[in-house]
Amino acid sequence: METFEQKALDYYGEVIIDKSLIHKAGFGARSIPAYVGEWIISNFAEKGSLTEKSRRRIAEFLAKYLPSKGQKEEVKNKLYNMENVRLLDDYSVEVKLKIGQRRLKIPLLDLNDAFVVDSIVEENELMLTSGVWGIGELSYVPPSQYGEKGQVWMRSFKPFQIHRVDIEYFAECRRYFETQEWIDLMVSSIGFNPSALTNRQKLVLLTRVIPLIEPRVNIVELAPKGTGKSFVYDNLSRYARVIGGGKVSPAVLFHNVATSTPGIIARYDTIVLDEVQSIKGDSAGEVVAGLRVYLESGRYSRGKTMGTSECGFVMLGNISLDENRMPIHAGDGLFSEIPNFLRQTAFIDRIHGFVSGWDLPRVTKDMPSHCLGFKGDFFSEMLHVLRKDIRFADYVSVNMHLENCQDLRDRKAITRLATGFMKLLFPNLQPSQLDFLTYCVKPAVELRQRVRDELHKMDPEYPQVMIGVLQG
Repeated sequence: METFEQKALDYYGEVIIDKSLIHKAGFGARSIPAYVGEWIISNFAEKGSLTEKSRRRIAEFLAKYLPSKGQKEEVKNKLYNMENVRLLDDYSVEVKLKIGQRRLKIPLLDLNDAFVVDSIVEENELMLTSGVWGIGELSYVPPSQYGEKGQVWMRSFKPFQIHRVDIEYFAECRRYFETQEWIDLMVSSIGFNPSALTNRQKLVLLTRVIPLIEPRVNIVELAPKGTGKSFVYDNLSRYARVIGGGKVSPAVLFHNVATSTPGIIARYDTIVLDEVQSIKGDSAGEVVAGLRVYLESGRYSRGKTMGTSECGFVMLGNISLDENRMPIHAGDGLFSEIPNFLRQTAFIDRIHGFVSGWDLPRVTKDMPSHCLGFKGDFFSEMLHVLRKDIRFADYVSVNMHLENCQDLRDRKAITRLATGFMKLLFPNLQPSQLDFLTYCVKPAVELRQRVRDELHKMDPEYPQVMIGVLQG
């Protein structure tokens, strides 16, 4: 056992799990995020390990509560026959003001118009935003007369996710770890094997977490296929929403005028545009125009609706590499492989950091973590709670000293990125000056410098600037 694992057990015992168990539990093709799988494992594992008995119990649990999508009609038929059904699913609620009702979404059954008792929503408010995984007990109310519609109702609900974290205890126990030990714990907690990565690769990997822990951080990562770009966002946090390749509409992002419902920008901490090279904008250019305003100010508007959000944006795309694993188009511009509608310099300038995904190796059988780490639901909630802590930004403002950084956007970008690294790596706010520079400021400067370099290639009006770091 590595030293960081023993310390993790000693100080964080009940929220620590063997991250390799998720690959051994027999979930197969079940479409559940890792943090839900870990919740299930932690309830059936015996003394932190999977025995034949615990495997059998997990298999029985899945068969009972998580039928395959192909069994959808069988489940609906049980409801039709007036049987109560308990399902494990990612439940969410939409408020229909025009008809004065709440409507429950049940993805497994492809239902968007089920009903839920008020007390469940009041006790699980995340149903109104990012949704909540759990077991819901469903029943069917047939139409009482001709012309009416039958109704599916949720009468009880058991959530699968932690509701609060002791952030003070979490931060206090950080002091028992050396910086490298803590970095390894963070890497393992997001599902990767720290022993398979160099120190630089670990920091590049952890950059993916920054938009989840610091509000309104916007990053782009271009990397070759198979490097696990979207894995963190798909499996780590219920507060992240991944949009795959295809058309992105203003109604989905900002506000749906037809249904008078808020877009995903108002419901998540982070929105991820995956496979960005295949994403198409709207013909009127409303998406990019709206994003330019939002990425700058945190405000958005559509129709008569105006709003604000703390949501960050991540753009993920593939990139072509040469025989030395360096970008082929480095000289011409790294953004040449993303769609033209996203290549406007005014839009790119609002991106805070450019992650060098080509520095990361392809995911192999040795890449998933086989070490201990924080349980996914705990880690997700910890990231979410730390977003609201303004002490870290104050620390960065006082202790970070830059040179050749007169541009306000450059300074804001570096400050936000450095603050994110501080929250993740030094939650107790007690780094040494060297660690602060090495693990927070310099990585933040590198991320923003790469954006500045690309802007200069795209438009000479953006001067070549080399941002420096001064010793405190």
